[in-house]
Amino acid sequence: MPTTPSTTMNTSKRTQREWTTIEAMIALYCREQHAGGGALCTECTDLRDYARARLEKCPYGENKPTCAKCPIHCYKPACREQVRDVMRYAGPRLLLRRPILTIRHLLDDRKPVPAPPRRRKEPSPG
Repeated sequence: MPTTPSTTMNTSKRTQREWTTIEAMIALYCREQHAGGGALCTECTDLRDYARARLEKCPYGENKPTCAKCPIHCYKPACREQVRDVMRYAGPRLLLRRPILTIRHLLDDRKPVPAPPRRRKEPSPG
């Protein structure tokens, strides 16, 4: 059963929508590619958990661009490729199953990418 973003993340509506989108894509991909039935397989569960952790730590926060347009690569290369495969498969199919979510994601993708957030300088020890 998918977790709701409000119970897992204390974030903006934009970030919650991004989470709902990636979670729906992973669920669709797993169900149709791994014959998972109702539950995610171990590989897809790990990918979902990794995506959640990366999304929670996104330096853009509320101004987050879609991952495809983001200049900061926060996924490990292997996970990034896995997510690309999921999105290539599930993206077009999600339009029929979750049209409003998909259209909102496409609209988010059209927004300009904001300037990268500034890093806070850590105080030096001693």
